[in-house]
Amino acid sequence: QGKLVESGGGLVQAGGSLRLSCAASESRYSIPLLGWYRQSPGKQRELVADITSDGTTNYADSVKGRFTISRVIFTNTVHLQMNSLKPEDTAVYYCNGRTATDTYWGQGTQVTVSS
Repeated sequence: QGKLVESGGGLVQAGGSLRLSCAASESRYSIPLLGWYRQSPGKQRELVADITSDGTTNYADSVKGRFTISRVIFTNTVHLQMNSLKPEDTAVYYCNGRTATDTYWGQGTQVTVSS
């Protein structure tokens, strides 16, 4: 399935927006579940949102109503639109892909929200 490549992190003020993107390189088959996790210093990695190949989405309570996950149909490309960002959203965000037998991770992209 190749690797997952992320883009779109950065520094933004509280209340601002960022859009993260992730694409699976060398992908031959659809990855059934794509998602985003995040990890801040001293904390465990946590699920932010995920989306199935048929478009079913799942969000952490902390981001509901502010973040939107989407995937490009028939591809292994997934986006995370993050609005109304808060300082507590600061973390390294990781793209994740899961099949029936394997789990894939991106290298991570830093999102920093200043107050």
